[in-house]
Amino acid sequence: MRIGNIRKAFHAIIMGPPGSGKGTVSGRIVRDFQIQHLSSGDLLRAEISRKSALGQEGKKYIETGKLVPDGLVIDLIVASLTKVPQSSPWLLDGFPRTMTQAKELSKKQHIDSVINLDVPFAIIRERLSSRWTHLPSGRVYNIGFNPPKVPGKDDITGEPLLQRDDDKPETVQKRLETYENQTAPLLEFYDAQGILHNYHGTKTDEIWPKVKEYLMNVLPQQCVSKKKESIRASG
Repeated sequence: MRIGNIRKAFHAIIMGPPGSGKGTVSGRIVRDFQIQHLSSGDLLRAEISRKSALGQEGKKYIETGKLVPDGLVIDLIVASLTKVPQSSPWLLDGFPRTMTQAKELSKKQHIDSVINLDVPFAIIRERLSSRWTHLPSGRVYNIGFNPPKVPGKDDITGEPLLQRDDDKPETVQKRLETYENQTAPLLEFYDAQGILHNYHGTKTDEIWPKVKEYLMNVLPQQCVSKKKESIRASG
């Protein structure tokens, strides 16, 4: 992307209801295009693991399926973005989730694209009931479409997988309602700016090829070149 004669890094946001596959799609984007991935969930889990004041406060909300207050998340994300080199493209995952967050972000960063994963709620309810997590790392598996190599065990560490409280049916319903009420309006906000790109489907493998094709066309050439080199190296 260029502003005048100055090249700037590509900045994108990935959106979608909880359980829509944002983590999986984000991982594939990072793998194929070498983009810096910043997940609000991962950053919060790291704070919780360190038992920081921010982490302990955020934990109270996460365990009940509620959104973490804007002030806490904004401070965390803004601080993280300042650590990313200006020449590095990045992808935000799980942020922003409210209009307050979106407007604050727009004051501090230019956003080139918003990738929205449009997955029906009924599919998500079924999907999350089969989701298991390696809590220390935040790696997520799904028995239906992304199972661990060894049942009940994390692929990398071999440690046990657990079902998080916020993946249980009653909490899932609350999370979806919260998303619809507070986060879905952001789609209109970004659509009005002409940067919203919707991808509908019921499976990640159905949505991903569409997202990949789009990124091949819009990412700076150096990112696309890295993807091609990765394909050649693995071929």
